Amino acid sequence: MRQSRLLSGVAVVPALAVILIFFLLPIGVILFRSFTDPEPGLGQYAAALADPTTLRVLGRTFMTALITVVVCIGLGYPFAYLLTLVGPTARTFLMILVLVPFWTSLMARTFAWISLLQRDGPVSAVLAFFGAEDVTLRGTLPGVVLAIVQILLPYMILTLYTALAAIDRRQLAAAQSLGANRYRAFWQVYLPQSLPGLFAASSLVFILALGFYITPQLIGSPKEAMIAQAIGQRVEKIVDFAGAGALSGILLLATLGLFCVVILAVAPLRRGIVQMVSGGDAR
Repeated sequence: MRQSRLLSGVAVVPALAVILIFFLLPIGVILFRSFTDPEPGLGQYAAALADPTTLRVLGRTFMTALITVVVCIGLGYPFAYLLTLVGPTARTFLMILVLVPFWTSLMARTFAWISLLQRDGPVSAVLAFFGAEDVTLRGTLPGVVLAIVQILLPYMILTLYTALAAIDRRQLAAAQSLGANRYRAFWQVYLPQSLPGLFAASSLVFILALGFYITPQLIGSPKEAMIAQAIGQRVEKIVDFAGAGALSGILLLATLGLFCVVILAVAPLRRGIVQMVSGGDAR
């Protein structure tokens, strides 16, 4: 047993080295510069939080991520639920549809959205057919959200499906045998048990949406810039690595805070679900 644990620890060392060198070390350098350049202290963070433009960009970034999560839930939950109902053949076909975007370059999909959303493009033609004339989604927040949703929707579906597939559907039949209709059985039995998976999928999509750069840069406009674009502007045009590090630190802190909130929310929720299913105290 001791030798097996030693071998397992040695096998993890290369992965830890890669994470340390290519992930943690650059983040540490950036954060270090944000606290020490041009002088030690929290001056860069205070300047970033006191700048109205930066606050608007932060608010727009979080709002865009939140809208993306809501849209992904509305589209992804029914699809993931459908995956738990169909047979193996249909499930394989639907899963292929979910995985196809992973086989296509992100840049290729982004440029495809540019063609679709531009003035006189296919989306504009469809909207004009229904009476909405001269609608151009490129350079607007709805266009950016639409492109981000298309990219992140598979993450929502796959994470949700993993959680929904673990729920025993015989509980629904038991609830209906006790007098509940299908809708009540779903809302009171199935949905509560899917909430931890829903929280996990929503957190994943929200965090990924916070750091999007290429899609808002190409499809959006400077008026709809997100925090990743603001960081890029500081590095490329102003050469303000300390200010960019401060913005990155604020984003990292917000992400870690979100993780803490999700953990604190999911833990009691899981205990409540276990207690509800088992009918006793969950310890």
